[in-house]
Amino acid sequence: MKKIIVTNNKYVYEKYKGNFEIMFDESFAYLDVLEYVRDKVHEGHKLLTHPLSGSVKPNETVYKTIIISDKKGTLDFDSLKLIEESIATAKKFAANKPTPDWPESILDDFRVIDLSLIENVIDKLKHLE
Repeated sequence: MKKIIVTNNKYVYEKYKGNFEIMFDESFAYLDVLEYVRDKVHEGHKLLTHPLSGSVKPNETVYKTIIISDKKGTLDFDSLKLIEESIATAKKFAANKPTPDWPESILDDFRVIDLSLIENVIDKLKHLE
């Protein structure tokens, strides 16, 4: 199954730009990535990774990478429910405690964590093909 990577993380973009279709926008905030994916789910794409994967809370990091199907089909209600719940969760966390204005060194750490999470998923997905 072909995949689309949606990310605001330049490390993910640089690593996978030659191997995957990538929607990359560094100006996107965490919530922007989730909302973009929600719009794609409405168009018929399916979630292939969990929108809230990893142990980093949505209000701690600004980086998020999600993989969706490249093919559009009928609306996948499981994907829609999952992305809508993820958006609600991210908004709840942000309302309780906004994301800090991290220095570049911390942002770099979060880029590396996000890249590592998606590398592990891509490796697992390759074994399923």
